[in-house]
Amino acid sequence: MKDLSHMLPASRNRSQPRANRPLPLSGIDYSESHRKPQVLGKLVIAVIITAVCILILKQSPSFSGPSKFSRHEPGVTHVLVTGGAGYIGSHAALRLLKDNYRVTIVDNLSRGNLGAIRILQQLFPEPGRLQFIYADLGDAVVVNKIFAKNAFDAVMHFAAVAYVGESTLEPLRYYHNITSNTLVILEAMAAHGVKTLIYSSTCATYGEPEKMPITEVTPQHPINPYGKAKKMAEDIILDFSKGSDMAVMILRSVSDGHLCLPILLEHDLISLSLSLCIDRYFNAIGSDPEGRLGEAPRPELREHGRISGACFDAALGIIPGLKVKGTDYPTSDGTCIRDYIDVTDLVDAHVKSLDKARPSKVGIYNVGTGKGRSVKEFVEACKKATGVSIRVDYLERRPGDYAEVYSDPSKINRELNWSARRTDLQESLSIAWRWQKSHLNGYESASVVAL
Repeated sequence: MKDLSHMLPASRNRSQPRANRPLPLSGIDYSESHRKPQVLGKLVIAVIITAVCILILKQSPSFSGPSKFSRHEPGVTHVLVTGGAGYIGSHAALRLLKDNYRVTIVDNLSRGNLGAIRILQQLFPEPGRLQFIYADLGDAVVVNKIFAKNAFDAVMHFAAVAYVGESTLEPLRYYHNITSNTLVILEAMAAHGVKTLIYSSTCATYGEPEKMPITEVTPQHPINPYGKAKKMAEDIILDFSKGSDMAVMILRSVSDGHLCLPILLEHDLISLSLSLCIDRYFNAIGSDPEGRLGEAPRPELREHGRISGACFDAALGIIPGLKVKGTDYPTSDGTCIRDYIDVTDLVDAHVKSLDKARPSKVGIYNVGTGKGRSVKEFVEACKKATGVSIRVDYLERRPGDYAEVYSDPSKINRELNWSARRTDLQESLSIAWRWQKSHLNGYESASVVAL
């Protein structure tokens, strides 16, 4: 066999000396000893970062165990407030938080204001006090997950679209939003053992009452999709409660439901006959006395608004004035009489209902002052509250308007020891006006207008 060693590369020839290799220093090549400090530095940094992450995780509820919202605690009542970003819902959440309830707000912000949520979060930043969940109650899967992840003790159900006129134009939306969504809530409550429901209904379920005042036994014959949807939801709740040990409270606010306040608004130079219907809480007035919350309907919904909103718009110059229809009714001043309730009193009725709710018991109550005020009296109070001489034109009455619409609150007075306290119309309007002046663009601004 031939010797092929002379054909091998020089580097593979082990007989050659390693002249170019560095000499070892304490058993480590110089090049390796140069890299070691860099590796050690990176390891130290990694250890520090890991330690910081662990420290942060240990401070989070998910690391140490379930969050406070996901477990029941003795002495703490966890309330789910649906529609808690809205006018009434946000005031209810504020009251519950002040009374040391634990609150979870669920709202899809279609009518509510994220600004109200931010205010509440700033007021109650402590862990386990308040959480906001952006969700649509029409999504049964999402609602079930919310109930699965949270230990609710009670539900205060405000969420609903609530405009009579709009309901006649979009009836299916109202049946979905009110009736179907209430069914979704009830199914989730049943599946997760939540036994207490405070349901905000409306006197629109009464339809056209033959007698005044409206009582809880007044026959319910709603005549518009809004009232019908609320009546259906009430029926579902009552039917379900019969076979369970649920504690149910149904509160019907004082309202005409289908009857509209005889008042017209003028936008720019065009006179529009806009029905300011009192439905659900459209006769609720006022705002948080400390100026933290108020009413800020979306601009596109202004035409569906309440009489106080119309008066404030006139005072601000957004509209040129008001037109009241009807001065020859058999009342003290010839204008229609309606019942107005301060939002804080309305919220107080809901919280008191929650406190008085008992298993296997159903309570149905009308919520109002029991005292009617004329439209003219309301407008005059608004003038004094704003300090603006609002232009008012009085026109002939509109067919179909009742002379008087108000409720008898004696049942809720008797059984829950509740009665309206803020009954000074001008005072309630003055409080609401202060908030409106400092929030010309709702919760998005806080600029004060000089009048």
